[in-house]
Amino acid sequence: RAQAPRRGAVRVQAAAARPSWLPGSKIPAHLNGTLAGDFGFDPLGLGKDPASLRWYVQAELVHGRTAMMAVAGILIPAILTKAGALNVPEWYEAGQKYLEQPGAIGFGPLVVSMHYMYGFVEYKRYQDFMKPGSQAEKGSFVGLETAFNGVENAYPGGAFDPLGLSRQGKETYETMKLREVKNGRLAMLAFMGFVAQYYATGKGPLDNLAAHVADPWHTTFAENGVSVPFL
Repeated sequence: RAQAPRRGAVRVQAAAARPSWLPGSKIPAHLNGTLAGDFGFDPLGLGKDPASLRWYVQAELVHGRTAMMAVAGILIPAILTKAGALNVPEWYEAGQKYLEQPGAIGFGPLVVSMHYMYGFVEYKRYQDFMKPGSQAEKGSFVGLETAFNGVENAYPGGAFDPLGLSRQGKETYETMKLREVKNGRLAMLAFMGFVAQYYATGKGPLDNLAAHVADPWHTTFAENGVSVPFL
């Protein structure tokens, strides 16, 4: 008769099968694999407190979504400008160029209006964070509450899910959550790279890419005289 596998062997096999940011590393106990994009990365132990972990998950989502919009807002106009379909400045010049145009809204009014608009959105988001589902309750948003009746906190649904991907079954929903986290993390790194490239070369990402492709052995981060100061 075949023997049942020992409990210890089952645990080892389960641990080995779980994806990890660093194969062979010990995954913290508070990261149990239930979160989207959980690959056991928390070297400083910031998520040991459950309340803090919940807040960090929310913060990563918001920053990832912001970064994805920023990266798209940098690359798409740049690509269309290179293709001749648009004629707009690089992302690091766009604000100044706009303010120099006749009839442009001043910097002060722009800051104030953005402060109030973003403040309102962030306040509503924080309310829903503290009491999930509260922003879909009747009377919480001038009759538009059902438009934000999502599946769970941080996933508002409605107008923010026009294709209804969050309601096509649990497997599809979890897959989309994982894709969003992965793309958000990539976008955050990409945006930091764009900023670093500009300070190192004074150029946008497409110009930097073209320069590297034209001379890949000599046009690198090690050759620009800024990224690696001692070279």
